[in-house]
Amino acid sequence: MYKKLIFLIALGAVVCPQPLHAEPGPNKARPNIILMMADDMGMGDTSAYQDFTGNSDQVQVHTPQMDRLARMGVRFTDAHTPSSRCTPTRYALLTGRYPWRNRLKHWVLFGAQGDPMIEPDRPTLATMLRDQGYYTAMVGKWHVGLRYRRSDGSPAAGWKDADLTRPLADTPLDHGFDDCRITSRSHGTSGPQPGDKRNTPKQSIGPGHIHGRTAIGATQAGKKLVDDGPNGYVLNDLGGRHSDSAIEFLDKHLSGRATSKKPFFLYYACNSNHGPYTPDTHVGAEPVAGAARNMAGGGMDKRSDFVYENDVALGRLLDYLQATDDPRNRGSKLIENTVVIFTSDNGAEKNDNTATGPFRSNKGSVYEGGHRVPFIVAWPGGGIGNGDASDRGKTSDALMGLQDMFATFAEILGADLPDPRTGAKGAEDSVSVLSAWRGGTIPNRPILLNDHKEAKEDHAAGAIRLDAPVVNGVRYEGKWKLFFDADLLRKGKANPTELYDLAADPQEQNNRIDEKALRPLVSYLADQALLHRTAGGHRLAEFAPAGRIVFDWRTGTGADHGDTTHRVRLARQFADRKAEGVTVATAIEDAAKVTMTVMGMKGDRALDNETFSPNGNGLGLTGGTHLQVDDGQALSIRFDRNVIVESAEVVAGNGTCGGFYRMGRYEPLHIYCVDGDNDTQDQSGILSDLGVLRAGQILRLDSSRHLGVDEPGSWRLAALTVRVLEN
Repeated sequence: MYKKLIFLIALGAVVCPQPLHAEPGPNKARPNIILMMADDMGMGDTSAYQDFTGNSDQVQVHTPQMDRLARMGVRFTDAHTPSSRCTPTRYALLTGRYPWRNRLKHWVLFGAQGDPMIEPDRPTLATMLRDQGYYTAMVGKWHVGLRYRRSDGSPAAGWKDADLTRPLADTPLDHGFDDCRITSRSHGTSGPQPGDKRNTPKQSIGPGHIHGRTAIGATQAGKKLVDDGPNGYVLNDLGGRHSDSAIEFLDKHLSGRATSKKPFFLYYACNSNHGPYTPDTHVGAEPVAGAARNMAGGGMDKRSDFVYENDVALGRLLDYLQATDDPRNRGSKLIENTVVIFTSDNGAEKNDNTATGPFRSNKGSVYEGGHRVPFIVAWPGGGIGNGDASDRGKTSDALMGLQDMFATFAEILGADLPDPRTGAKGAEDSVSVLSAWRGGTIPNRPILLNDHKEAKEDHAAGAIRLDAPVVNGVRYEGKWKLFFDADLLRKGKANPTELYDLAADPQEQNNRIDEKALRPLVSYLADQALLHRTAGGHRLAEFAPAGRIVFDWRTGTGADHGDTTHRVRLARQFADRKAEGVTVATAIEDAAKVTMTVMGMKGDRALDNETFSPNGNGLGLTGGTHLQVDDGQALSIRFDRNVIVESAEVVAGNGTCGGFYRMGRYEPLHIYCVDGDNDTQDQSGILSDLGVLRAGQILRLDSSRHLGVDEPGSWRLAALTVRVLEN
C-alpha cells in the first residue's frame, strides 16, 4: 500500500480566526494549571476510555484516578499530539508551533546534548504564563535539547567539550520555568544506572538528574556520575522521585511569602510508560510495582504497572489539591480553581488494539494509533466539568491538538498572542479550544502530526485532517485525512498519496485517493496543505498573499512551484558582480512589486573586494577557501516591503552544512541544508517558516560558527521564497 511514506505528518487546513486578544474566563482569580503528560500512552491504556475503546475487563488496566478526573471534568475522544514521537510533540506543546517549522523534520533529538530546539527568544507556555504573573515549574522529561558549558564557562559545542560540574548554559530555566527537576530525555538513556560499567570518566550516556542548571550527580572525575545516594540515577526510583518533586514544588510555592499569592503552572512530564518498564515500588504512600489490576480484579504485567504509576501520581496531585486551602481564595480548596490536564505525548509503543484503542498502528505512525491520545481536563471554577467525582463527567468529540494549549491558556487569561503581522514570533499554529472544553465546538480547526514508520523511504511525510469541508459549493461530509510524501515538509510541494474518511473508516483501511468523485476534495485539501505548510503558521495563513516569489540563483532551468509562484532567475544578474551589494527590483505582472538588496559580508564589514559566484547549486562568494559562502562569510538580504520569508534553500554541495541564520533582531538559529544525510537522522530540507521580515530589516545567512562553538559552514544559497505583504 505504501510506496513512498516513511515517517508521516498530518497537516491542518482552514483556520478558525483567532482573535489577538481574548476575554478573561468567568473566574476573576486566574486559575492554577497542572499539565501532566504521560509518555507513550494510548487511549486503551486507561479505563477512562474503556467504553470508547471496547477493551474487555480482562485486558483493561484499571486507572481509577484517570476515571476520577474524567468524572470531574471532560474527556476528549478526538485529541491528538502534534507528532507521533516525543521530542516534536514536546516542542509543539511548549511553543504552539509545529516542530517541522524548526530543524526537526522527523524523529527525535539524539545524544546526551541534543542542541536546544527552542531559541532563547521564542515564547513558550511558561514564558507567557510567567508574564501573566504565574510561578512556573517543570518536573520530568524535557527532551527538547540542552547545552552544557566548557570549563572556562563558555557554551559547549556538545557532550565532548562539556564540563558537567559547571552550570548548564541552556535548560528549562531559559524558556520560562522558574524551577525544574528533569531528565534530559527518555529515562533509559538519560544517565547510567548505579553499578553500570559504562559509568567512567568518559561515559557518554548522559548527565543524570538535572536540577535547575546543575547536573547533581556530576563528580570531579571527568563525566563520571555518582553511583549511589540521593544524586544517583536509579530508573526504578524515578516515578516516586518526580512525584515527590511535584509535591515539593507545590509546598514551596504555597508557603513562600513572595509566591503564595501567585497562580502556579506545573508541567509534569512523566517518564512512564516509555520503555524500559521500570515501575517504582511506591509513589507517595501508594504501591506501584505489582499493584496494577485489570477491571476484573486480576494482576497484570510490568508495562501495566508502569502505566498504573501515572495513575497513582495523578491521584496524589488530585488529593493534594482537594485537601489544601487556596491562599488566593479564602474558604476554597485548590481544586476549585486549578486547571488539571492529563494527556500523553504520542500513542502507545505497542501495536495492539488493547493499548492504542480501535485505531490503526501505534507510536511513530501518522495513522490514528500513533497520535490519537487520551486528553482529560477539569476546572470546576471555570465551567469545565463540575468537579464532582461521583458524576458521570462529560465527553467531547471536538478535534483538538496539544499545540493548542498556548492559545487556550491565553484566552483563559485574556492575554495577547504574539502578532505575526508585526513579525512577532510565537504560537503560530495554536488555536484556542476553550469553547470545546466548555461544551461548544471548534469549526474547521487545523491539525498536524508527524512521523510514520510504515513508510519505506523518507521519514518526514505528512497528512492533513479536515472535517466536512465545502469545496466549490459542495459539502463533503466526513472526517477527511489526506496523506503526503516527504516533499511537503522538505520542499514545500504537495504530492497526495492516501485519502481516508475517518467517520466511516476509523481503521484507515479504505484508501479512496483514486476515486474520481473525490478529485475536487483531494485538490482542495492539497492546496490547503501547501498554504499552511508554506505560509509560516496557521495564524500567518489567515493573511498570507496567494502569490509567492522565488528568487533563484541557480544556473540552469530549475523547477517551478506552480501557478501561484513567480520565479525570478538571478544567476546572470549576480555573476561576477561586486559583493558590496546588488539590488533587484521585480517586474512581474499580477504580482506585488518588491525590491531586494543582497550584500556579501564578513563580520560587520561589506565584502568590497569580492564578487558573487553563482553556479548550478546557487549563490556563492569569492574570497574564501571555496567559491561558496565560507570562512566566516555571510549573505545579508533586505527588502523594501514587509515580506513573509517562506523558505531559504541552502545547498552544501561539496562543502559542509553549518553556521547560522538570523531574522531581524531575533536570536540566531542553526543552518541546515536540503542535501543533509537522512540515513544518519540528520535533518535536511529548506530552511522553512522564517516568518515576517519587515521592510529594511536584515535576513543574515552566515557561515560562521553558531554561538561561536558549533561547526562552521560552506554552502550556497539556491533560492529564497517570499510572499509580499500589503502595507
